[in-house]
Amino acid sequence: MSPFLDLPPLTAADFAAIEDQVAALLHTTADVIVTQGEALLPLEAAIRGAAHPGSTALNIVTGPYGQTFGNWLRDCGATVVDLAVPFDSAVTPEQVAQALRENPAIDFVSLVHAEAATGNTNPVAGIAAVVREHGALLMLDAVASVAAEPLLTDAWGVDLCVIGGQKAMGGPAGVSAVSVSDRAWERIAANPAAPRRSYLSLLDWKERWTDAGRTVLPHAPAQLEMLALGACLDRIDADGLPVVIARHRAASAATRAGVRALAALTPFVPEDAHAAPVATTLRTPDGLPATALTAELLRLDPTLPVQPGGGALATTMLRLNHYGPAASPATVRGFLTALATVTGTDAGPALAAAEAAWADVRA
Repeated sequence: MSPFLDLPPLTAADFAAIEDQVAALLHTTADVIVTQGEALLPLEAAIRGAAHPGSTALNIVTGPYGQTFGNWLRDCGATVVDLAVPFDSAVTPEQVAQALRENPAIDFVSLVHAEAATGNTNPVAGIAAVVREHGALLMLDAVASVAAEPLLTDAWGVDLCVIGGQKAMGGPAGVSAVSVSDRAWERIAANPAAPRRSYLSLLDWKERWTDAGRTVLPHAPAQLEMLALGACLDRIDADGLPVVIARHRAASAATRAGVRALAALTPFVPEDAHAAPVATTLRTPDGLPATALTAELLRLDPTLPVQPGGGALATTMLRLNHYGPAASPATVRGFLTALATVTGTDAGPALAAAEAAWADVRA
């Protein structure tokens, strides 16, 4: 008997129960579709379902995923207005409001909540209020923020909220989900270019699964990933969502305080209010490429969740992923100790500053 192979079938009732757990996590009464793939699947499905020739989209770019969304929107034939801000900052509701005033035809807005790749986060509640007042549909990439920051899908007026299990939820990467408001369903149903008979079709799921009473699965589910998703949702319920969120906030605050005490590197995102709780990104000094620094840190401690930045940031940005199980004092201490060794600095003040910051957030 294999624990990975010889499993009882995952029933439609089991699948529906996991969807309901996701809905509770997102604080939504909207339909939730659990998709059988990494979170890029529902992100692309949401855009291709809602965008079409003749539509105008505001694409907010605060990191690399915003750039990807803009490409998909253009592929759909939409007119795209990019609102780009430096990757070490956040967009403001005022900037979004100005873009909407200047482009009154905008009927769709795409936004990333937290950008783990760059370590910044955006004020969704204020942005969503501006978007709703304008009357546009809002799609939110909450893959990195879910379980690390408050995510009030219905209260904020998010129409399409996409999550993945592999970051703060501490779950699997091979399964994801999207909540779809009634307004979003109306928009997708009215779009003649929306995918049908396709893995990217949200309408197929709605008609064959949600509207059919969730009694017969339309295809064989990814059983191991679904079981893992259910398990991580159970663990969040057992710990309590506020506790999980506080743990991520503490990891971010402790890392940033420790790094500032070391004074060898500086936070890539300078303002604490703009820093995502799932990852801390650091600027590396001249002469110390992030790729080389990462290699040295991993040589000292192969368990550290560190990596260089992506693309053009590969030489200048170091990233510590403190999400899921890595949102812990041990991760922060291990990183600061290794960083002090590599940079030839005293770890004592950094560890003390990190401990104080962790205690302050968890108090």
